[in-house]
Amino acid sequence: MSKTAKLAAHLEKGNSVTAKEIRGKFGLANPHEAVRQLRMQGFCVYANAVKLHDGTPSTKYRIGKPSKAMVAAAYGLTGGDLF
Repeated sequence: MSKTAKLAAHLEKGNSVTAKEIRGKFGLANPHEAVRQLRMQGFCVYANAVKLHDGTPSTKYRIGKPSKAMVAAAYGLTGGDLF
């Protein structure tokens, strides 16, 4: 199983991770590229701004269900061929 696939499986279980956790737990040097690859594979990965326990701002990534607005935007950009 690839590192990106392990990240996807972790997120599909309902977990969220920061970029630092993606580097440490999954050994992915570029967390933003890993998230981009998951999105290109069709995963709906959300990036939520958070403050860590020490007050440091960070971003947590999680998998979610796309909203109607997101589906409408994708349809508007690609037309009916996508669906």
